[in-house]
Amino acid sequence: MRTLTITAKGQVTLRKDLLKHLGVHPGEKVTVEKLPNGRIEVRTAQLTGQTSDVFDFLKRENGSSLSIEEMNEVAAKGRAARR
Repeated sequence: MRTLTITAKGQVTLRKDLLKHLGVHPGEKVTVEKLPNGRIEVRTAQLTGQTSDVFDFLKRENGSSLSIEEMNEVAAKGRAARR
């Protein structure tokens, strides 16, 4: 069990090991649910939207889609930026 300190603003900071356990990174969101007996549950926020929403994202301005290699390059840059 972890003990966290409440700041004067009523904020709590989750330690790195807890964030890693949740699988969240800076800028991402978590949800908090109130449970009985003064307990809360923290979860990673579920992404909203549909799979089809990404298809227009993968198109260039001239209408052609990105190649697999270009998609992998974009994904690799995103992973590097999150570290």
